[in-house]
Amino acid sequence: MVKKGEWVRIKKILLAVGQRAPQDPDDTKATPLVMWTKGFLQNDAEIGEEVEVLTASDRIEKGTLVEMNPYYTHSYGKCVPELVQIDRNFRRCLFGGEE
Repeated sequence: MVKKGEWVRIKKILLAVGQRAPQDPDDTKATPLVMWTKGFLQNDAEIGEEVEVLTASDRIEKGTLVEMNPYYTHSYGKCVPELVQIDRNFRRCLFGGEE
């Protein structure tokens, strides 16, 4: 049970397959348009139930409860040493120093 007031993430399908624009690529048309929103749960609920959340911008959104206490899991990948050197050279050129 997820309690009222918990920080959660919900999922809402905005456009189902078949409702996408006709000019969309085929792979896009075969996928629903989904909105993911985080907010404070407005009533106790179980994962998978339809709920309402109050977002950080004070909007009420409805959707399917998918996660409690969501966090970022993505990254920009592993370090690329060449990009570090490019950054250093760019800053040196931009802000003065050796040419």
